Amino acid sequence: MIWSSDADQPPSPEALRPAGRRGRKPAPISDSAGLSHRAWLEPVRSQLFASGLTLDDVVDRSGYSKARISELLRGNGYYPAWEITFSVIRALGLPAVPMLRLWAAAAQEARKEPSWIRHSIEQVALQPEPPPVAHRAFVEAMERPYTDYARAVLLTEKRARFVVRETFDILWLCWNEAATSENLRRYAWRLLRSRVMARAHRRPDGRPDLRATVFSTAEVHDSVPGHMVAFSELAGLFDVLGLLPHDQLDVVVLRHLCGMPPDTVPDVVGLSPAITHAVDHHARATLERLLSPHSSRE
Repeated sequence: MIWSSDADQPPSPEALRPAGRRGRKPAPISDSAGLSHRAWLEPVRSQLFASGLTLDDVVDRSGYSKARISELLRGNGYYPAWEITFSVIRALGLPAVPMLRLWAAAAQEARKEPSWIRHSIEQVALQPEPPPVAHRAFVEAMERPYTDYARAVLLTEKRARFVVRETFDILWLCWNEAATSENLRRYAWRLLRSRVMARAHRRPDGRPDLRATVFSTAEVHDSVPGHMVAFSELAGLFDVLGLLPHDQLDVVVLRHLCGMPPDTVPDVVGLSPAITHAVDHHARATLERLLSPHSSRE
């Protein structure tokens, strides 16, 4: 069966939402679903619940059985083909272009053969679908600082760019919700941070392990003879960075590892200049305390 994205265009989420009724949340996502799989599955499930549709509604609109739709929404069993995935997002009024990229990345994560992925995609005839103008402008403004932050935490350019692209695709998928939130920049930053930290190295206690970041800092590479002293000091600093609260860690990474100007950071993280300044001040104080020879770390 060949689907066409321009035939029988799906109604908007508002048109799909029955008055005074909300859909029941699907069963929890399976533990076997990987990070890339969850990247699209979580917003699809959120949209289903927010739309007010029931599972039976989605079954009627998609043309697939209740068992298969339920399995897809749980991330259970075999990784779903693009045809059934498209039928679900079409029923929910979600954009296909960012969803296809997220689906393909998760298919690779699930170790699907390139031929299987290609054949599955060929079963759906997609039409050009430009992102919202505001989304495109947001991407242009935030791509560089987001990539700088992701690179500082994940260490490599390839991993950083992958996570940033993933973030922007999820943001497009959730654009109606994001654009109507109280603070779009804060919404988007939290999304990026969650995707970066999901792939960051972890210490046994669960906090991010940023010690390897010391090897990519300019201070180490440009240090004068006797650089092992500087290296030792930096290693101690990076060892305790993971102890900082989220906002403090983010501001430290952007300001002092990425070299971002202080007046740029508030727009990136979605905080006011005053709050960002206070967060930076508290982060410095916390680091001084944690690095003190007389301090005790929990």
